[in-house]
Amino acid sequence: MRRASVMSKTTNKFSPEVRERAVRMVAEQRAESNVIPLRSRMRRTDFKPYAVIAMLFMAVFCAVLFWPTGSTSMAVPLVSSSGFQCQVSSITDGDTLRCVDGTRVRLHAVAAREKDETCSPGHPCPSASGASATAKLTELASGQTLQCEQTGTSYNRVTAICRNEANVEINCAMVQSGTTVIWPKFNQQRAICN
Repeated sequence: MRRASVMSKTTNKFSPEVRERAVRMVAEQRAESNVIPLRSRMRRTDFKPYAVIAMLFMAVFCAVLFWPTGSTSMAVPLVSSSGFQCQVSSITDGDTLRCVDGTRVRLHAVAAREKDETCSPGHPCPSASGASATAKLTELASGQTLQCEQTGTSYNRVTAICRNEANVEINCAMVQSGTTVIWPKFNQQRAICN
């Protein structure tokens, strides 16, 4: 047999002499080039500066994101802790409006048809159209500064009883106009038309 051959014909592996020589060559090459294996180079302590930088970045990001702005909000609290002012910027539908500061206000204990003229399951359904309710709410509140009292929240909206600049309770006026109906479940919690 040929001992000097690179591959053994029976096992199809490198001969011990060849393996020893390869290991010796790699060791010599590492010693000459001072190459350190990746695992020994990447220690846990090597990540500390990056962790500190990442934490600083997150702190600055959160500070910028949640820092109070210098502008004053249009939903200004009144004497009561649940009272606020709403300068109306738009009317969404027959029972929801939006304030200039972005606050969405849902009229408390009032039910109107949706924009597509449907009524949600389990909700009271007035006979009047959603368009007529929207028109009536526009007449009562559009462009005015309302005095509102928060009664709760509903789907990321503040539920409230609001009065317009003529001191008309909008919730009650909407029901009396026939474009909306009282929602008994919520009216029992806090009555409108007082």
